[in-house]
Amino acid sequence: MQKFETVKSNVLPLDRADVDTDQIIPAQYLKRIERTGFGPFAFETWRRDPDFVLNNHAYDGAEILVAGPNFGCGSSREHAPWALEGLGLKVLIAPSFADIFRNNCAKIGLLTVTLPQDDINHLIARAEENPAGQVVVDLVTQTVSTADGTFTRSFEIDPFVKHCLVEGLDAIGLTMLEEDKITAFEAQREDIYPETIPA
Repeated sequence: MQKFETVKSNVLPLDRADVDTDQIIPAQYLKRIERTGFGPFAFETWRRDPDFVLNNHAYDGAEILVAGPNFGCGSSREHAPWALEGLGLKVLIAPSFADIFRNNCAKIGLLTVTLPQDDINHLIARAEENPAGQVVVDLVTQTVSTADGTFTRSFEIDPFVKHCLVEGLDAIGLTMLEEDKITAFEAQREDIYPETIPA
């Protein structure tokens, strides 16, 4: 997993509440065995509407999505964060997230930021008015701010999740931090647990 660095980007405004994982990535794509390549299918049903925000090229390249409350509700599929990652997103900002979805995001380095609804409304309105407007998300200082300095908010994050994101540590990376202990254990394992050779 790559280390999370400060993100400065325009914002993709998704002014909808209760966006569930079925809407993020439709069930027919869950048969894929790869973890990559889900981005083109994200929000497929909504994309059929020409006015859907992802069809507006003014938001191309946005790495920050701002949405309504209870984002990522529904089933626990890991494919939903994979699809959002496949869109090029690095930060999701909403008033609240489904717990399993939030955990799945953290495991792949996708930052979820919780801000009050009034702040969400401000960021969405600003992005709709000025699609090129930049927002800066700094995980080290735990702040979200507009590039012009007119808006700055702090956010809370679990210290362990922050550590993993900043250091780029997924489950395998965390395990490999203990490589010396694992190697030492394996070296003496045969003495502790001798193999029984069948007669």
